[in-house]
Amino acid sequence: MNLPNLEQEELLRLSAVPGIGPNKIRALVGHFRSVRKVFKAPVRELSKVAGIDQKIADNIGTFDGKKFAKEQLTQLDKTGSRLITFWDDDYPKRLKEIYDPPAFLFVKGDFAAQDKYSIAIVGTRVPSNYGKRIAEKLTAELSRKGLTIVSGLAYGVDTIAHHHALQNGSRTIAVLGSGLDVIYPNENRALAKNIASNGVLVSEFPLGTGPDRTNFPRRNRIICGLSLGIVVIEAGLKSGALITASMALDQNREVFAVPGNIDSPKSLGTNELIKQGAKVVTSVEDILDELQLQLAPVFMKDAPTREVTSLTEAERALFEILTNEPRHIDEIASSTGQSTSLVLSTLLSLELKDLVKQHAGKLFVKL
Repeated sequence: MNLPNLEQEELLRLSAVPGIGPNKIRALVGHFRSVRKVFKAPVRELSKVAGIDQKIADNIGTFDGKKFAKEQLTQLDKTGSRLITFWDDDYPKRLKEIYDPPAFLFVKGDFAAQDKYSIAIVGTRVPSNYGKRIAEKLTAELSRKGLTIVSGLAYGVDTIAHHHALQNGSRTIAVLGSGLDVIYPNENRALAKNIASNGVLVSEFPLGTGPDRTNFPRRNRIICGLSLGIVVIEAGLKSGALITASMALDQNREVFAVPGNIDSPKSLGTNELIKQGAKVVTSVEDILDELQLQLAPVFMKDAPTREVTSLTEAERALFEILTNEPRHIDEIASSTGQSTSLVLSTLLSLELKDLVKQHAGKLFVKL
């Protein structure tokens, strides 16, 4: 079943009625079997629907909202976006399982069959070098296993997760706490465009909606709802990532947490999650082993390994002594017996080939 365009317009109109939310919308459509019939129903009939009190019934009877609905559909068309409703065939099935699934989603890009094998990666907006490295490592390894990476397009861990999913050939889903046309943060506009071409941008909020802080808890429930589980990488005790983890538990999703330095405020939240029963993640295998019954075998195979045959002798020798643990340039130079300037030149060459990553403080890791 797919709602026709006229019904989509009426659905958007209904969503703007004061006091209405996704559960009430679904109850009304389920009762009347049509969105148009909701607006034609007398107040006494509306009041018979569970959750619809006299005030909301009166609001439905008197509310217009036609201009808002038409403008939204016009702007969706102009921006290359579209509306997917709860009753449409391509509405994510896993999202339907949660307590309060959105009545519709604004999307740019397309969902794909493999998106049912999704894992969410979230965390602090200001990760440490350790947090950045773990986010990059886990995202890359999960991507190579064929999983779709879900996150919220925020600064920090979210941005790293989306970027490295794309870099490793995986699909990624970004769930926004604003309208699809209001990319936040603004610095992620290019990333969002790339995601729309190689995954999907998703929002519950109408076009033109800004990133109000009250929007993000609602966004977070969608992040969880789309995923088999959620991995939290660095989070303070008041981090929004902990709210997402709590929602994941409420939705019967697996919660994973990466342990961190007990003296670091950025790790207090993740360490607390572990104390409360979250699965400890020390390697990607911890995640895959826990989810193995839900993952199809075809998605458990590694993608082709990175091509490293086109290296010079000096590049290959240096590449082979690097690990995924950060090492300072002076330490690397000392272990090779070469000058720092020569080693730095070779490292930069490897970085241009996406084989090495440089972190702040002249620290280098193998990718």
